[in-house]
Parts: sequence; structure tokens; C-alpha cells
Amino acid sequence: MALTIIRILFLYILANAAVRIMGKRQIGELQPTELVITILLSEIAAIPMQDTDIPILNSVVAVMLLVAFEIISSVIAMKNNKARRFLEGNSVMVIRNGIVDQRQIKRLRYTIEDLMTALRQKDVFDISRVEYAILETNGKLSVMLKADESTLTAKSIQLQLPDPGMPCIVISDGKFVRDYYSECGMSDEAVKKFLRSKKLDMKDVLIMTVDREGNTVVVEKEKNV
Repeated sequence: MALTIIRILFLYILANAAVRIMGKRQIGELQPTELVITILLSEIAAIPMQDTDIPILNSVVAVMLLVAFEIISSVIAMKNNKARRFLEGNSVMVIRNGIVDQRQIKRLRYTIEDLMTALRQKDVFDISRVEYAILETNGKLSVMLKADESTLTAKSIQLQLPDPGMPCIVISDGKFVRDYYSECGMSDEAVKKFLRSKKLDMKDVLIMTVDREGNTVVVEKEKNV
């Protein structure tokens, strides 16, 4: 039993390391080749977990080879457009100038229901609002609304607004988060000073964020949770 637990732990660490080496994109937006590699990795890691007679070194070598193949194919795709199109495919425009390209949808075996579902996931419930829609190689739909349907922005009315920067988390679950202090000009003492001004104890703060302009958001912990 102890040997099985050790093998599972080792293979778990190995699979995680392999995914890390291949890059974060493998976790989120999988290309076809990346999906194949991910499936193979899971299968290779699972077999030695079930059969302790199989040398674990076989799995290590197989995982390292798959990682190497993925890195090599990624480099080739970066350097060569034809190879990239072969490995990853092409994005396809399914709505052009407000008109659904039925030929492309049929070629992709992409139903109208699929299209409407993807649009709803983009918070677009009326297809007549769409000027362009592109089905990306990872299966996601990119949508550009018609000009008169687009959201009014400060740039469109030539209004300059200050950039407060990204809100930085400085307290999480009652503990300091110092990773982004330099981004928002904060320090332990500055955080403590703010909390004292609000008569708050740090251990009672669930999350606190601050931006470069000093705009602060504090969410307190619920007492009975």
C-alpha cells in the first residue's frame, strides 16, 4: 500500500510539472495538439497507478518525451506559418458584415444552436447586433458588435480619464499580501494605518484592495462563518 501511495504521489507531481513546463496556456485554452498531449499525459500517468508491476521509469520517459514533442512543435509553429496552420488550424469567420456565413457553419459542423449558445456566453442575445463573429482555433467565439450597438467609451467622446491602475490585494483572509505593494505604493504600516482609521482589526478583514489613486475596498469577514 505504501508503495502505491508513493507511486501515485510521484506521478501526480510529475504530471503537474509537465503541464507547468509546457506553459500556462495548456491549462486554459487548449489547441487541438495540446488537447491530445493532455489526454496522453493523463493516460500515461494512470497506467502505473493501476499496475504496480510496470516500472515507473517507463512513465517518466514517456512523459518527458511528450513534453519535448510539445515544446518542439510549439517552437516550429512559432517559426513557420504553414506548420502553425497545420498544427493549430485557422480561425474562421462565421458572421461577416452582420450576415451568417452558412457555408462555413456547415463545413465546421457548427449548428445555429451552437452559434447562439456561444453568443449568449458573450452576453449577446440578439444576433442582429453582431457585425463580425470569428470561431477561434480553441473553439471560442470572438464577437464584434455593430457600431451603433457598441458601448460608449471615454475614448469615443474624446474624454481623458485618470488611470488608477489595477486594484492590488493587500490583505487576504486576514493576512498581508505584499506581492504588489510596489504597484499601489503600499506598505505594512500604511495598511495598518488605514485599518486603524476605520477601527478595523486585520484578522477581521476578508479582503482589502488598493489602487494607485488610493481608492480602497474592504470586505469584512462574516462573524458567524
